[in-house]
Amino acid sequence: MLSRLAETLIPSEIIKLAAEVKEKAALGQKIYNFTIGDFDPLIFPIPDKFEQLIIEAYQNKKTNYPAANGIPELRKAISAYINRYEHLDYNPAEVLISGGGRPLIYAAYRAIVDQGDKVIFPIPSWNNNHYTHFMDGNACVIETSPENDFLPTAQDLAPHIHGTTLIALCSPLNPTGTVFKRAQLEAICDLVVEENKRRGPNEKKLHILFDQIYWTLTFGDNAHYNPVSIRPQLKECTIMVDGMSKAFAATGVRVGWALGPERLLNKMRGLLSHIGSWCPMAEQVAAAKFLTDYDAIDAFMLHFKKEIEIRLVGIYEGFMSLKNEGFSIDCIKPQASIYLTVRFDLKGKILPNGELITQTQQITSFLLDECSLALVPFFAFGSDHESNWFRLSIGTCVTAEIPDMIAKLREGLQKLS
Repeated sequence: MLSRLAETLIPSEIIKLAAEVKEKAALGQKIYNFTIGDFDPLIFPIPDKFEQLIIEAYQNKKTNYPAANGIPELRKAISAYINRYEHLDYNPAEVLISGGGRPLIYAAYRAIVDQGDKVIFPIPSWNNNHYTHFMDGNACVIETSPENDFLPTAQDLAPHIHGTTLIALCSPLNPTGTVFKRAQLEAICDLVVEENKRRGPNEKKLHILFDQIYWTLTFGDNAHYNPVSIRPQLKECTIMVDGMSKAFAATGVRVGWALGPERLLNKMRGLLSHIGSWCPMAEQVAAAKFLTDYDAIDAFMLHFKKEIEIRLVGIYEGFMSLKNEGFSIDCIKPQASIYLTVRFDLKGKILPNGELITQTQQITSFLLDECSLALVPFFAFGSDHESNWFRLSIGTCVTAEIPDMIAKLREGLQKLS
């Protein structure tokens, strides 16, 4: 026997599916792999200037330990960057650097949540079930609906707010690529403000963990909103997690940051110091310089977002054309991030081998085996195992292959009866 935590960990469904995809690809099958929330660097490279600055930093021997909370130059650059682009006022002491967003999310949970504390989070959502399990917390799961773009409402949260320690939110949301509308987030913020007013001086305050790692990637008329801009008084109880991974296709570079009250960030810094989850010195030096070059940022984002949107819209239109042909599928119009939310309402249909589809896992396997399409079912993000919704990620998508993918999907769906 190992620790209780180790023995009760839930394996990643995405990694399991990725292994199946890899196996089929090794056998020579062409797979349209839309499972991984990552970028193919050959399709979506990091900004040229950022790459050169990283190389220069290594050439200049920037390879020693960085400061535990991040080098001052980078924290100052991030403070200016988020002020320019998100109109948020955080001084460098209110910025904490880490090796990507994950250690910061873990540290926020660890700094706020005690054993048995109640944590509210919506499903589907990325990894909140696992982080709550790490803390031995009391998970209060909010099942969301497509009618609200799979995002929670204040009405959903209100019955559970008393006694809650942490509300974990994400917008744009992984896995759906949907965003909070302003009024929707305002109502949630007001709920938290009122709850904290009600609590006594010796009670633990209700905190918000707000993952906004995809905030730069919104499309069309969709806009990003965050709790602190909406209700500035929430700054003292909100941790916002951000970074360069998704904004600049730099997932493997591992430059992440948290914005929050200095006292809480200092506690998170202490936790992360023991883990050693620093962002490497050279990458920090490079990021500090790149994030102050607003012309380079604007030029990159203009091209980058256009390429993402072309893929999201192209696949969305392809799926909707299949829906209009009478196939039992649906899709939420692209709003943000690199994800599409897709539904395959195929239960009750007969597979080519004569088997009746009764479970979501059969749909996942059918899409992979007969349509060469690899998607992640929402149950990998905490939803019910019988949900017929899936995440589609375009990070490895070749635009020219979209028509062939849609044709292959049509061909597979025609085999059902």
